[in-house]
Amino acid sequence: MIVVATAGHVDHGKTALVRALTGRDPDRLAEERRRGLTLDLGFAWCDLPSGRRAAFVDVPGHERYLHTMLAGLGPVRAALLAVAADQGWAAQTAEHTDALAAFAVPQLILVITRCDLADPGPTAAVARRELLMRGLPAPAPVATSAHTGQGLDALRSALDQLAPAFPPCPGPVRLWVDRAFTVSGAGTVVTGTLLGGTLRVGDRVELCPSGAEGPIATVRGLQVCERSVTEASGPTRLAVNLRRVPLDAVPRGSALLTPDAWVAGTLVDVRLHAIGASANPPALPAEVMCHLGTARRPARLRRLADDLGRLRLSAPLPLHVGDRLAVRDPATRAVLGATVLDPMPPHMAGRGAAGRRRAALESATGRPLLADELTRRGLVRSADVRRLGIPLPAGRPEQEWLIDPEHRRQLAERLLILVWTHHEQQSATAAELTREQIRDALGLPGTRVIDLIMSPQLREDHGRIGLAEAPLPAALHRVAEIAHRELAAAGPRAPTAHRWRELGVSAAELHALTRHGVLVRLAPDVYLTPDAIEQAIAVLQRLPAPFRVSHARTALAAPRRVVVPLLEHFDRQGITEKVTDDGHRRLRRPTHRATT
Repeated sequence: MIVVATAGHVDHGKTALVRALTGRDPDRLAEERRRGLTLDLGFAWCDLPSGRRAAFVDVPGHERYLHTMLAGLGPVRAALLAVAADQGWAAQTAEHTDALAAFAVPQLILVITRCDLADPGPTAAVARRELLMRGLPAPAPVATSAHTGQGLDALRSALDQLAPAFPPCPGPVRLWVDRAFTVSGAGTVVTGTLLGGTLRVGDRVELCPSGAEGPIATVRGLQVCERSVTEASGPTRLAVNLRRVPLDAVPRGSALLTPDAWVAGTLVDVRLHAIGASANPPALPAEVMCHLGTARRPARLRRLADDLGRLRLSAPLPLHVGDRLAVRDPATRAVLGATVLDPMPPHMAGRGAAGRRRAALESATGRPLLADELTRRGLVRSADVRRLGIPLPAGRPEQEWLIDPEHRRQLAERLLILVWTHHEQQSATAAELTREQIRDALGLPGTRVIDLIMSPQLREDHGRIGLAEAPLPAALHRVAEIAHRELAAAGPRAPTAHRWRELGVSAAELHALTRHGVLVRLAPDVYLTPDAIEQAIAVLQRLPAPFRVSHARTALAAPRRVVVPLLEHFDRQGITEKVTDDGHRRLRRPTHRATT
């Protein structure tokens, strides 16, 4: 479907043109029909010669209905600009065209109306010049008359030629609500323009802003051009019946969203765009009005540079990187375009924060590119990348965190320095750093990030991180000699905690020997040497499979307090595996290098 909004001055024939094309009157209100003046958004559709369907959003042209006009133009990607041949370029023609430029509407059909009353040539020349001055496309005009039917077939052909610009758009749903009403027996129904994504009966959608009934609603029914459907994909006009949602929870300007697929925030960094040939956007007051889709939000603008600013919105808007807003001066009605660079910006606090933020945004393009986002953020959750509207690499397993390569290098270097410094400054028996200590010291957002910055020079043992090849400190040489002598005599029986105390070896020293690879800790008070572990594997290889704990005890000549944690250690290492519920095991591989 092609969805097109009208634009143009009051009484330039927009509504008459839609009526002539579709055979439907887009003026829904009795007051509109009585006065012959469009007061609210109107809707109609028709089939084109190719069989495609064109849907129209008819906007009011009177200056008093500026907000309504912007709500009609905001959600669309194509517009039909009507300029009357007998009246020429007028004030609201210019205002509507400025809005099209602010929203960066990419497709435009220039229609010269009322050609039965005047020569369309002079008006067409002025209109094309005005469009080019605003950086908009200036297509060859279509001369029409709704009264005589002149040019309607040419206009239908021009609409058909827009079809390649409206391919089906996959992605998350964002349906801007332009009308809401109740239907007896069905409940609340909203209508809007769906530009992308697919909505199905039974889908759960997020409401933004969320209503009193909660942020999630269920789709009860769908209609496209008054026909019930089970699913609809954008671009299209759509009516959505929502289950158990009160009418006042979904006014115009609300949005139905794919859950967890949009950033619904009140802070947004933008690049401002002047309308026309001006190099820099003109000055705007601090208090502005922002328009996106059918929504409008009062906002406070903080300029970071001539073309950069931060908007603090009065209420959340669902945003992606690259969205295009219209930012308006409420007093003068002047309007600028604004491209969303970052809808999830960091807070600015402290001296020089604004300058640092300006530098970070200087090269931002507003295109949703993962590499650019990682360069600017350094570290970001995959879930947040999706909410920003940035595609994740296809064919790769999804990770909780994504990190910029240079940022990873810097963090890995800081982590190595941190662990080395701790090793040098602490006693030989001091505990190594926990993940929580490292998180706090490096200012990381979570302990899982440490997995991304571990280097081969580091190792982790029972949640503590130390140097992988740290030399045995001199203070532990005596204890290591005692441990080797005792374990050589005890074999797989292993000394008890009481025996270690008799030998004058503390629990902290045993832990330290484990960290340095001298011992392998099987249980809180059970330690063996790596050689003893290898010898135990060799003994178990000679047992018939499967074997029980009692068989291993006999073969190893070791007590149960040693054999049970030893076999559990082998299970964790993948050396043995249980084959029955009653504890029978078998070896999975013949060799093993002992690890702590």
